[in-house]
Amino acid sequence: MTHKVLIAEDDRDIIELLALYLNGEGYEVLAAENGRDALAIAQENEVSVAIVDIMMPVMNGFEFIRELRTFSQIPVIVLSARDLDQDRILGLNIGADAYLTKPFNPLEVVAYVKSAVRRWDTSHAEGEAAGKVVVGELELDQERFTLRKNGAPVQLTSSELKIIAKMMKSPERVFTKAQLYECINGEYYNSDDNTMMVHISNLRAKVEDDPSHPRYIKTVRGLGYKIENGKETDQ
Repeated sequence: MTHKVLIAEDDRDIIELLALYLNGEGYEVLAAENGRDALAIAQENEVSVAIVDIMMPVMNGFEFIRELRTFSQIPVIVLSARDLDQDRILGLNIGADAYLTKPFNPLEVVAYVKSAVRRWDTSHAEGEAAGKVVVGELELDQERFTLRKNGAPVQLTSSELKIIAKMMKSPERVFTKAQLYECINGEYYNSDDNTMMVHISNLRAKVEDDPSHPRYIKTVRGLGYKIENGKETDQ
């Protein structure tokens, strides 16, 4: 099976550069120079991963990701010249899996694509193993790859689902930021610390009754994070 990579980018030179490297790795590249055309491609094709610029005409990258997330959970890699923290946080909040800035190393982008495709294939081909995992009020359906709290669905991005699935399968185990990030993209760089912190913050906002005093996702200072059963504690 040839995986399709969607590139939403208004710079034709960047499209051609990425296509050269991705084609060389056996990927089929589909490209659009604005968000609206990219959205149509995603709706009409079985795309495995999307590489998205933020500043595009007609429909920008943020709008594209929001619309994409209404019907697809494919991995999204943002590739943008906007390197402010608020742009990175916004991108991750609305459903991006990684945020890379320009200028970029095309080999690094290819590495992210490979990891994203591998994780996407694994989660679907294996169904993340049969059965359900329950931690307190949280129930993870490993076949449908969905999360419920007290029976109500919790809307998570694909990255958030992968992180909480890893934690729920081993409650009380402490995971480092690197271990959790690797379940998303397979590779970890020191610059990914902020990305993981945003994912954890988003998860707490969605699964905790009071994110400022989490009962489930706990920080273990100097080590990482773990998930507990959600019972009230003095911590």
